[in-house]
Formats: sequence, structure tokens, C-alpha cells
Amino acid sequence: MKLAAAPISWGVSEVPGWGVQLDPDRVLAQIVEAGLTATELGPAGFLPADPLTIGEALAMRGMALVGGFVPAVLHHTAERAAGLDRVRESAALLADAGATVLVLAAATGETGYDAPYRPDAVEWEVLRGGLGAAQEIAAARDLTLAFHPHYGTVVEREQDVRRLLESTDVPLCLDTGHLLAAGADPMAIAREAGARIAHVHLKDVDAALASRVRAREVGYREAVRAGLYRPLGEGDLDLEGLLEILRAQGYDGWHVLEQDLVLEPGDDPGRPLDNVRESLSFLRGLAAASPPAGTP
Repeated sequence: MKLAAAPISWGVSEVPGWGVQLDPDRVLAQIVEAGLTATELGPAGFLPADPLTIGEALAMRGMALVGGFVPAVLHHTAERAAGLDRVRESAALLADAGATVLVLAAATGETGYDAPYRPDAVEWEVLRGGLGAAQEIAAARDLTLAFHPHYGTVVEREQDVRRLLESTDVPLCLDTGHLLAAGADPMAIAREAGARIAHVHLKDVDAALASRVRAREVGYREAVRAGLYRPLGEGDLDLEGLLEILRAQGYDGWHVLEQDLVLEPGDDPGRPLDNVRESLSFLRGLAAASPPAGTP
């Protein structure tokens, strides 16, 4: 299993006012301390905008860059060109810094992830065209584009994901947490997407809290702060079953440990590292319990 980290597990987010933003040196040092040697990029401004500087900062720690999360507005005709410019700039940075995956989400244009959005038929067609253009941009940089269904974006619900799979050929980033938070069944989506899964974000989820988020009883940031996403093995997702589906389908891409976190002033800065270590311990336990390949 190819494992990588994500800065959001340390509370580093693109959402203004999300919480305390730890500095890159601390985050990268703790990623290495956890025993991981690869990471996603994090939001704009977290690491330098110069790909050579990013490469040097990671190489001195024995780390590699996997990819980066790029939210872009692609469902409005008037805004799609600007969204594709963002994809183009991100693709250039990621490719020149040594990444292989561009993780794309269909942003609504609103700040944060609390406002539900249901695209009409015209907006869906505009989005489809935008996704095709984004795939071409990524391919020109030798990057795999992996589309990320994400809570609070244009594509979040199970029916949205199925519509995406039926009407496009875009590869998928399977984020177990965002799917479950939006009411989708990650295992069903994993089976249906099959070989189209190009990237995986592993989260465990407090299902009861996720239900309250979907009902808009609790705001998304508030829910993340309260523990919506749990260290692997501590939530309600059948991660063992999900990983078995991926293995049986021949998935050989990255598994990114991504337990989104909100840190407030005064919080223990060692908490993110503890969470990641718990997740890694869970995965090691699964590996130890699994029979060798070829065992009846």
C-alpha cells in the first residue's frame, strides 16, 4: 500500500478562518516522524509557489510530492475560463514539483462547504465540458486528473457521483469521508467506479455526526472540529471491507491519510501526529491479519 499524508490532517486548509494554520516545517517534520515519506501539496500559500523550492524542501526530508487538491468553479460559463486557468497554473506547479496527480473538486464559488448546490441541466453540461478541458490540461503535464466528489461542492451526493460516472470518463478520487458525509455509500461507489479510481483519500467517519451535518443541524467546520473525521478504525466506516474491494480491483495508486482537522488556539499541536499514528497502527493491524497473497 502506497501511503501519503495530507496537510489538512494538521488543520491546514484553503478555507478562510478555518483555524490555526501550523507552519510547514512543523507539519513536514511530523509527517516524517510518523514514518510517511510522501505528501499532498496543501492549499495555496502553505508551501512556496516555486516548484524547485518545494522539491528541495521535500527532498531534504526524504519526501516526495504525490499531488494536490485544486477546487475550481467549472459549472458557470462566465467563470469556467478562470477555473481552468487555476487548473492550468496548479498543473504546472504540481508537475514541475514532481507530483503525479491533480485532485480536482467542482467548487460552488462560495466560501466554505456549508451551502448546498444542485446544478441544473445547463450547468451540468458546462461542468462536463470543463472536466474534459481539465483532463486535457492535466494530461499535457503528464498528470492524472482525479475528480474529487466533496461535501459542499457541486458534486457531493451519491446520485451526483453516479451521474458523473455515467456521463463522463473522468477518473475518480475516492474520498471515503466526504462520500459518507454526503450520504453516499463509499463501498458501493468503489465497486461501481472500479478501474476509474485513480486516487484514494482515507478517512473514517462519525456517522451520527455526519447525519446531522447533512440535515444542516451542524455546520461543516463545526462538525470537523467536533470529530466528524476520525482516525482510521475509530469511526463507522468498514475500512477493511473497502480496502479489500480496492485490492481485489487491482488498485495500485496512493492511499492518502486525510483526517480533516480544525485546530483552535491552545489546542495540543501534537494531536495531528497522534491521530496519524493511530491510523497507521490500524492499517498495520489489518496488514498483519491479512493472509499472504495466494493463500486459499
